[in-house]
Amino acid sequence: MDNALIDRYGRKINSLRISITKKCNLKCIYCHQEGDNSESSHEMPPDTIARTVACAAGFGVEKVKFSGGEPLMRSDFEEIIAALPPLKNVSATTNGIFLARRAADLAESGLDRVNISLPSLNREHYKTITGSSHALPKVLQGIDAAIDAGLTPVKLNMVLLKGINENEIDDMINFTSKYDGNMILQLIELMDFKNISRFMVDIDSMEKMLLSRASQVSEREMHRRKKYFIDGVEVELVRPIDNSRFCANCNRLRMTSCGQLKPCLMRNDNLIDIRDDATPGEIDELLKKAVEHREPYYKG
Repeated sequence: MDNALIDRYGRKINSLRISITKKCNLKCIYCHQEGDNSESSHEMPPDTIARTVACAAGFGVEKVKFSGGEPLMRSDFEEIIAALPPLKNVSATTNGIFLARRAADLAESGLDRVNISLPSLNREHYKTITGSSHALPKVLQGIDAAIDAGLTPVKLNMVLLKGINENEIDDMINFTSKYDGNMILQLIELMDFKNISRFMVDIDSMEKMLLSRASQVSEREMHRRKKYFIDGVEVELVRPIDNSRFCANCNRLRMTSCGQLKPCLMRNDNLIDIRDDATPGEIDELLKKAVEHREPYYKG
């Protein structure tokens, strides 16, 4: 496409990750708030989001992922999704607590798939990680509702934490296997945004363990992400830390909940503001400007 968004490192943008709120009903010890350190409490209205996505789609962007905070804290999330232009894939990352009562409406509005954060199946460990002593049963109900609504494949996001959940991988694989291929388990390396390096696992040892157990291994170009097929379950290992291939293949532009284009999760010195009353022409130019600011965080 002649008018594609391509940065000076040759990376073509075909995906937007949009935070629609900073609000969340959990306090996870590893939360990085999508790298948004602003003090603003403003949230983009649905029409601003729709205009921005429509402009991005005109440049070849075909995937949008919504996040927060917790995106389901927005009562108008269904309205936001319904206002989008046609896209290849619309997904959301959620903690799953509100999914049981909203999964069907979200699917009807146009949501294709969900990632659900599930760091542990153990109630005490879940409480230690998220701060909630009562949410886990609601999350499990939300997972079932997402499957029933066809928001598949559901991806379970399990951030690995030394001394807390690192020994629960077998439990999570067994849990995932019950969903007959409608679920993928993502094991995610902890990103140390909050000086919590004491919880970081030896990711190389984890990779060796998965390799020794896998009946098949493949690798996605994006993010140097390996897939291990273990006991009929697809397990992805996500390694974002000090990973030059992760950055070299990054195809994503981010947007904060208050309406700032964010070229890189790890940086806050190159944000581009989009006003709620910005015209499509103005948004086009701001998208181009944001892409000009993009560079790999880890250059290898």
